[in-house]
Amino acid sequence: MEKVLIIVGDATETVDTLYPYYRLIEGGYKPVVAAPEKRRYQMVMHEVKPGWTITKEWEGYTIQADVAFAEIDPREYLGIFFSGGRAPEYIREDEDLLRITRHFFEENKPIASVCHGVEIPARAGCVKGRRMATVPKCKFDLEICGGTFVNEPCVIDGNLVSGRTYHDHGHYMGPWMKLLDQARK
Repeated sequence: MEKVLIIVGDATETVDTLYPYYRLIEGGYKPVVAAPEKRRYQMVMHEVKPGWTITKEWEGYTIQADVAFAEIDPREYLGIFFSGGRAPEYIREDEDLLRITRHFFEENKPIASVCHGVEIPARAGCVKGRRMATVPKCKFDLEICGGTFVNEPCVIDGNLVSGRTYHDHGHYMGPWMKLLDQARK
C-alpha cells in the first residue's frame, strides 16, 4: 500500500486533516500523519462566526503522529498533504519539514494544500511561479514568496492541487486523488 504524508502540528484544523485522512484510506493509500514529534496533537476547528470579522477557534479532536519529521525519508512516500489551521505558522521553520517539502516539489510528486498549509511550501521556497488557492488571509504569504493567489475552490498547477478552506474539500480532493492514482501506476 502506497504511503502518503499528512503534515500536522498542534492547532491543525480538524476537518482539513480528517477529510483527507479518510479519503486516502478509501482510495487504497496509507495515510501517515507526520509532525515535529511522534506524539498526540490537539486539532482545532476554525470558522468565521456570523457577525465576526475574524476566525473563531474551538478545540477539535486529537490525532496521533505516526512519524516525526526528522525520521522521514521522503522517497518512501507517493504524495504529501499540507493541512491548514494555525499549525503551519509554527512548524514551517522545521528544517526537516523544509527538506521533505522540497523533495516533493523537486520530484514532481502529487502535492495538496489547503488554507494555511500554503505557509509551509512558501517558506520552503517552492511556490515561486506557482498558482495556488489558499485562505485569503494567507494571500500575502503566497505572493511575497513569488506565488500567484487564485480565489477558487480548486487550483491545479501541475503536480500541485490546492483549495482555500475545508469548504473546498469536495472540489480539490478528487483531482489530487487522481494525481496519486496516476503516480501509483
